[in-house]
Amino acid sequence: METLNILLNDLESKIASKDSINPLGSTSDVSWHIAHSLKVVAQVVETIKMSNPQEYRWKFNHTRSFVYLFNYFPRGKGKAPKAVVPTDAQTSEQLREDLQTVRLMLLELEHLDAKSNFMHPYFGQLNLKQTKKFLALHTKHHLKIMNDIVKGQHGLTKQ
Repeated sequence: METLNILLNDLESKIASKDSINPLGSTSDVSWHIAHSLKVVAQVVETIKMSNPQEYRWKFNHTRSFVYLFNYFPRGKGKAPKAVVPTDAQTSEQLREDLQTVRLMLLELEHLDAKSNFMHPYFGQLNLKQTKKFLALHTKHHLKIMNDIVKGQHGLTKQ
């Protein structure tokens, strides 16, 4: 859980660069990546809270094994479900509010059964431990993209 909190602090630090863009790094600006990362965490936490631990069944998954082994999401391979795609422009205030909400939601994970689960479209059914790792890897993935946007933007911002 500490890892996720550190990553959320990193996300918060990116709010200052929320309007940065770099088409070479991403077609979206930094605020989109922050909002998307927060939406993913919020949706996954809500889903896993509602799960039935008795329904969890471990099953081998090549994609999950590769990603978890190398702690790396390849860029451009996945497509975000509509439910976690930000549609509105994000203000700094809204991003900070969403961040606070997500921080509180993460506390709820500490009280869940280890077999609480979440069905990922590429990785299959994930238990609580695997879900926490997914959330950390996903957030790191988007932080890397944001870092590339900010590093390579050379003064580009949305007009």
